[in-house]
Amino acid sequence: MSVVSVEDVRAVAQGLGFAMVGVAPARASAFEAYVRQWLDNGTHGQMGYLAQNVAARLDPRKLLAGAVSVICVADRYPPDAPEASEVARAGGEGAKGRIARYAWGDDYHRIMKKRLFALADTLRERYPDYEYKSTVDTAPVMEREHAQRAGLGWVGKHTLLIHPRLGSWLLLGEVVTTLPIRCEESLPATAASVGLLPEGSHCGTCTRCIDACPTECIGEYELDAKRCISYLTLEHRDTIDTGLQQQMGDWVAGCDVCQEVCPYNHGHGDGASDRSGEYHPRYTARPPGPAVGLMQVLAWDEAARREAFRNSALKRVKLDMLKRNALIAAGNYLTKHRDGALHEWVRQLAGDEGEPELVRKTAQQVLTRLAPA
Repeated sequence: MSVVSVEDVRAVAQGLGFAMVGVAPARASAFEAYVRQWLDNGTHGQMGYLAQNVAARLDPRKLLAGAVSVICVADRYPPDAPEASEVARAGGEGAKGRIARYAWGDDYHRIMKKRLFALADTLRERYPDYEYKSTVDTAPVMEREHAQRAGLGWVGKHTLLIHPRLGSWLLLGEVVTTLPIRCEESLPATAASVGLLPEGSHCGTCTRCIDACPTECIGEYELDAKRCISYLTLEHRDTIDTGLQQQMGDWVAGCDVCQEVCPYNHGHGDGASDRSGEYHPRYTARPPGPAVGLMQVLAWDEAARREAFRNSALKRVKLDMLKRNALIAAGNYLTKHRDGALHEWVRQLAGDEGEPELVRKTAQQVLTRLAPA
């Protein structure tokens, strides 16, 4: 058959509600040496899955034999932070822990994957002699590199994809396929519609994300995952170094600091960020986002955790990790505020043999930090 037009693919995908669609050639990563060194250095911390299936991660043709195209899509999630009054109401009274914006609503994996399957099914009906593999960061795919090649943006200094008008509040998905798509049309077409230059970063001399990172985990276009608050709260399963604890602020699940300071998330140049491209309604904030009461989390049992994170991308985070994160946030809060009830909760957890060791040890660390010099 002749090569399929990228516009035909884009029409199907945009009809499913994706904010952006592009196609990249299925070829090997240009960063193999860097990725392998990053892994050899242990920079990925306890995310052992990143060290698995490396060959497939670096080349989509090893993920799907005969692949020639990678269809890249992006969803937007809420670009605006809630008003202070909304945050104050979230989680009830008392000290609160912040949740990263991508997890305010329902689980993006389910929301995107259902539509990616629909995209693949439509293409399969039209072009039945080809194979299609859909993924939303659940398969070894260099999604940001492919998205950049497809013209959806560039990888910024904080290592996240940035669109010049839509910013970086983006969720990415792919369909790897053996279907030949005229992907060389994709980048110029997308660039023309969004004003994006075909190659290179557009961060310029800006270092706001680097300067703002509380744990100093960001270099220029590189990330030390072991120090990242998102990693520490969501992936790291042990106690956290007390020096890092003090830098974690009130984050209990993820972190948005590097995105919050990015000029492209505040209307770079004109002071008003682009509102075109609606986000899916299921990404709208609901409890426990955007913030959750620390006392509430510290009192959770497994049933309460399951109920709170039902249909959430955070449902995989274990109860002992969430309590650890809440204790760290509580310690940081108590260094600046008097809250006898919260302090007593920390003290009780430190000596409660019914609590997991991770919770007890973290509570003990917090008490040590709070003790008078």
